[in-house]
Amino acid sequence: MDPLSDVLALLKPRSYVSAGLDAGGAWAIDFPPPDGIKFNAVISGACWLSVDGVAEAVRLEESDCFLLTSRRAFRLASDPALEAIPSDAIYSIARDGIATCNGGGDFFLIGSRFSFSGGNSDILLGILPPIVHVKRDSDHATVLRWCLDRMTRELRDQQPGGFLMAEHFAHVMLMQVLRLHIASPNARGVGWLFALTDRRIGAAIGALHADPARKWTLQSLAERASMSRSSFALHFKEKVGLAPMDYLTRWRMLLAGDRLTNSAEAIAGVALSLGYESESAFSTAFKRVMGCSPRQYGRAQPPAGAMRDSLGAQ
Repeated sequence: MDPLSDVLALLKPRSYVSAGLDAGGAWAIDFPPPDGIKFNAVISGACWLSVDGVAEAVRLEESDCFLLTSRRAFRLASDPALEAIPSDAIYSIARDGIATCNGGGDFFLIGSRFSFSGGNSDILLGILPPIVHVKRDSDHATVLRWCLDRMTRELRDQQPGGFLMAEHFAHVMLMQVLRLHIASPNARGVGWLFALTDRRIGAAIGALHADPARKWTLQSLAERASMSRSSFALHFKEKVGLAPMDYLTRWRMLLAGDRLTNSAEAIAGVALSLGYESESAFSTAFKRVMGCSPRQYGRAQPPAGAMRDSLGAQ
């Protein structure tokens, strides 16, 4: 797989299709902080999006999409100055998967929420801004628009299997929004996700992900990137926020943590499969990166914040 697919597979995202919103007239709705990533798409009409801690409201037009990547309360409104009602006032009485405000008819929105059962979600969420806004006129948004149309039909037509279909379309849209975001000229972040758009550094990251157990050296990675060793080391750290060998170690530890948590594989076997010839060397590296020993990690949840910014700084 490619690095983005690798990370999402490790995080094990699960999508939960939310009730749609059909609003009319003058309206404003306050929403509580989402758990995980909140994805929404405007099917018709327009509104303003305000997020706690973000200075300016964002204007959303028909066919725009957005991700909310942090646990912050937010507001959707026809006018940001209006007094808002709590979302529970209409979502608690939603019918046929649609919450209606003021009789509806002027604005329609669909969405879903993604939670991560694999833990360590900061390796993705920690390098994204609070709002990822993809406008309808974004280049290469054809796939996104097609998925939006299909997801809307599944929710409205209520055909057998429609809910599962809508969840799968939500996964495709999450991947496409991330692609469009990192390809945007306004995306200026530092971290593994943004580094994938750099052809040379992306090639090196792809090689590390394809064979994490290999005895990689700075020289062999520089050759994959078709760069000199010194230029590669400098460029990699500028783009990713970590030195190449540090990135490799941390990616190995993420893979190890997942296997220790979700399989009965012995620590020695995990160590060997990730390129460590001794369990002792593996355990030392694991504790330095993950904040506890492999044995402790396998028995309990990892310490809070132990892996923050683990694959590169924001």
